[in-house]
Amino acid sequence: MGASTDFADLSRTIKQAGLLDRRVGHYAVRVTLTLAAFAAAWALFGVLGDTWWQVGTAALLAVAGTHVAFIGHDAGHKQIFRGRRANDAVGLLHGALVGIGYGWWVGKHSRHHANPNHEDDDPDLDLPILAFSERQGRSRRGLARWTSSHQAFLFLPLLLLEGFNLHWSSVLAVWHGQTKRRGLEAALLVAHTAAYLGAVFFVLSPGRAVVFIAVHQGLWGLYMGLSFAPNHKGMPTTTGDDGWDFLRKQVLTSRNVRGSRWVDFALGGLNYQIEHHLFPNMPRPSLRRAQPVVQAFCADRGIAYAQTGLLSSYRDVLRHLHEVGAPLRAARG
Repeated sequence: MGASTDFADLSRTIKQAGLLDRRVGHYAVRVTLTLAAFAAAWALFGVLGDTWWQVGTAALLAVAGTHVAFIGHDAGHKQIFRGRRANDAVGLLHGALVGIGYGWWVGKHSRHHANPNHEDDDPDLDLPILAFSERQGRSRRGLARWTSSHQAFLFLPLLLLEGFNLHWSSVLAVWHGQTKRRGLEAALLVAHTAAYLGAVFFVLSPGRAVVFIAVHQGLWGLYMGLSFAPNHKGMPTTTGDDGWDFLRKQVLTSRNVRGSRWVDFALGGLNYQIEHHLFPNMPRPSLRRAQPVVQAFCADRGIAYAQTGLLSSYRDVLRHLHEVGAPLRAARG
């Protein structure tokens, strides 16, 4: 059986099992509960008033905001509805609630899915202050060379800035016209910023407001980063034409995180990264059922299938970053 037919065979099996069928009822409940939790956290913010207890509210909002973003992710992959228009409506709403430019993110994320862990074409590897391969490390100069050499120690602190990076990148994309709905997305980002800063500085004194924003955005970025980092970091990277067919390109560059349904919930289904990359429009609740099917299929064809525990996945990521930075540290010595 040739490699060119492998994915067609797997896809046929997945479709026959009904794993690509829409789960609108599931998403109706999930969206309702997620938005209710998000609204409840903001209601608590309003009730507590000007107090340092709002640091706890900031943490709650970081968690709720991450799950709002997870739904935006699913909508961007057309996991909720068949048609793009309805999915985009959900995605635009959830992106606006957390201050992310939905159109910019979908374009960036689509390029990642088309070229996972490709050093030249995957935007998720285009982080100038980090290096995910020795080749990238050799290209770093100045401050970026220092940060790359110590990146295993800096990685988690840097994730605290990811929320601010997402906001800023969204603004830049709209400013430079890098999104199809430029006017709409600009209006949504302005509305989010005005409502967010207005509420925070109206309820809290300036000092507490700044601390609230730092804690909220920092923890939100950290949670988002910890949800995405295990998926590909530390897995093989490629350059040029790697010669892999679609199935192997997606499987060999991805890592699953095993665990209970609590892990599924905490990571928004992204722990089934292999299945998600093979079938991006598969509804989130179907990923757990698809996992053993895909794993067995890969085993039958001798395709390496990476899967580990949650803490082990973070250890693997940090170990890889430390090893990539080793030649840079040695050169400085």
